[in-house]
Amino acid sequence: MAVSAITQRLSAKSNTILLQLQSGLDRILLWWLFAAALACAARIALTPLRAPLGLDVIFPYLLLVLAPATSMVLALRWFRDGDQLPQPKTRLALVGRWTNVCRDEARDHSLYGAGGIMVSLLIGMLLNVPVRAAEYLAAMPALSGTVPPWLSTLHMLMTVDVILFSSLYTIAFVAALRRVPLFPRLLAAIWIGDVGMQLLTADLVAATPGLPGNVAGALHSLLDGNVKKVLISVALWLPYLLLSERVNVTYRQRIPA
Repeated sequence: MAVSAITQRLSAKSNTILLQLQSGLDRILLWWLFAAALACAARIALTPLRAPLGLDVIFPYLLLVLAPATSMVLALRWFRDGDQLPQPKTRLALVGRWTNVCRDEARDHSLYGAGGIMVSLLIGMLLNVPVRAAEYLAAMPALSGTVPPWLSTLHMLMTVDVILFSSLYTIAFVAALRRVPLFPRLLAAIWIGDVGMQLLTADLVAATPGLPGNVAGALHSLLDGNVKKVLISVALWLPYLLLSERVNVTYRQRIPA
């Protein structure tokens, strides 16, 4: 009885958080725009610039602020009827024994929806956006005027990384929230791309002439940490995405055989 009561309380709590996420997306976007713009302005103000402040300095920060917000707005439109999108023709998740059911039967299942433990994954994907932005702002100064080639290359790659993957994780968040059948594959592809981007950054910056040794060491530690964070996420969540009855009912329309 005690275990059942605890399970019910946890389920009710996760459902409450899920409803708050669904109803509070506008507020989340507004808070992101305000906080990110303020942080970017502070970063520019605290960086000594070698040339007058211009669009070339501001543009990366505009993208940092606007790209995730724009991605969320677009994803909400793309996935307005996400649970009605067709199932993929080829199954990649072959672990376990499952029986396919029709869409209506899946929706009537008690575990249908993005509740339960899925809420933790939703929050984790959403928090990934401000965390990446904070790491970028802490590591990368605002650049202006003539800078060494290695710094220009590093700045460009780190900017592309934070803008691209903040946007992709935001899209994955919306896909999960709207019960899009391709969500598990989308998240797996983002994980693969994330690791690949870290390795590509390391290779391209290391090949740039003039890279100082202390910078190379710090960059190696940063990128190594990024790769480990992605791999930890994979280790934690991939088994869940493959084996969870909730995930299979909600995103794959199948139940245990």
